[in-house]
Amino acid sequence: MARFPPPGGDGSARGRAGKAAGSGRGVRLVAGCAALSHCGRLDELCGKSCTGCTVSLDGLPSEILLKILSYLDAVALLCAGCVNRRFYHLANDNFIWIRIYSTAFSPKRSNWKVNSVEKTAVSMNSLSVGDKEAGYWKKEYITKQIASVKAALARVLKPLHPYTGLPVKTKEALRISGLGWVIILKENSGKEHILEHVDLSINDSSVTAVWYGKDWPRLVTLSTLDLCGVTPVFMNRSQTPIKNGPRWHSLIAKYNLSHLTESTMLGCDRLIRIFCLHPGLVVGLWKREEELAFVMANLHFHHLVERSTLGSAAIPYELPPHTPLLDDSPERGLSDYQLHVDMHSGGVFCLCGTFRNLSTSKGYIENEYMKLSVISFKNSTEHLPLIGKVGLSWKTNIFDGCVKSCSIMDLTLLEEYGKPFWCFSSPVCMRPSPGPSDGPTFLGETYRVDYADTEGRVHLELVWIEETGEYFIVSLALYLRVAKINHWFGTKY
Repeated sequence: MARFPPPGGDGSARGRAGKAAGSGRGVRLVAGCAALSHCGRLDELCGKSCTGCTVSLDGLPSEILLKILSYLDAVALLCAGCVNRRFYHLANDNFIWIRIYSTAFSPKRSNWKVNSVEKTAVSMNSLSVGDKEAGYWKKEYITKQIASVKAALARVLKPLHPYTGLPVKTKEALRISGLGWVIILKENSGKEHILEHVDLSINDSSVTAVWYGKDWPRLVTLSTLDLCGVTPVFMNRSQTPIKNGPRWHSLIAKYNLSHLTESTMLGCDRLIRIFCLHPGLVVGLWKREEELAFVMANLHFHHLVERSTLGSAAIPYELPPHTPLLDDSPERGLSDYQLHVDMHSGGVFCLCGTFRNLSTSKGYIENEYMKLSVISFKNSTEHLPLIGKVGLSWKTNIFDGCVKSCSIMDLTLLEEYGKPFWCFSSPVCMRPSPGPSDGPTFLGETYRVDYADTEGRVHLELVWIEETGEYFIVSLALYLRVAKINHWFGTKY
């Protein structure tokens, strides 16, 4: 169920839990002591230094090893099970795990009860240990722990912000869950490399995670990149999550690295070229070597915790089936929509805009999209400036830089009932435009920003004002896919 972190640093190949870490028989006590010491309990168990010990672990009776393992907590016991095949089977002992399970999940004792937790466990489960397969109570414990984590996160994420429609306590949920993100680089040969994020920034409605390092595998050997959320299997609010303990992997997205082509390139500077892979991934390649420089993932807050914790290592989390919100007046189209849009990079925002009371009608349906106008060419009072310079900042362990005219766009569109209808966080790029065909002529160079996914498109037009040295947004329109609208409201546009 849970994946265990690799013993090495960045770029180390991933092992599998439960497989022998040593050479099988003949493993010396020195190796066993080192593994148990990693669990933080060896000094307590042995009471003396094991330096120079040459007694074989295989020479110790299973009863003694089981007695030693019975003193470990759940995290240390799972770690000990990774030493070798024999320890794996011993660490699955049902009598050990049923005591851990009963201690964690048995009903709280009342003042008039005198039985210890151990006696309660024996009385409750003495008849249900021998007839269960090895590891049964270990699986039950892990399953219930994960369920308790899900329930705790659901309670934290329940309150919603009245203006954004997003959970109010997303940052708190990230903190108490110990949630982080990893990328798994897969080679054509099947070898995998797990990399922990190096930098993490939390924005108003998104999270940006960055990976870079010295020992990237060669790009020509790689086939895919998996983006996964990772959380400790055992969450404890009163303690800092254990980084090297057992962790749960939840696949968020899988990317094909063969798509790093000219069609997905966003821009470049003198050192790197950057590419965009949907959803929300930025890949930077060194110009000279055509090798990986950095990877940047942009994750919108909407269902972020669920997508990062409730999936599996192979299958992403699926949203529960949507129940259509029946539209009482479908003939009028869409009304009372609200849009929040940010453009930022490196913690610096050039746009933070909120637009309310947006509406459109059936007459604006064209080519399976319904147009929702936000900023119009013809209404100059709606035009907005971008603050500061526009550019996508990047850095590695050696160099840093900024790719001009690129940025990260976070978009949150709320429907008339205040629920998120369309959300994304993705890199975008300003490109020269011939100018609006249905609007006035502007005294300055014109640019456009386009974004598209399976739910809709964004089209933004800007004008560069030389006198003030800033960009002005003169047009912003959303094109919502009609199939999404019909699915959401049960309409038949």
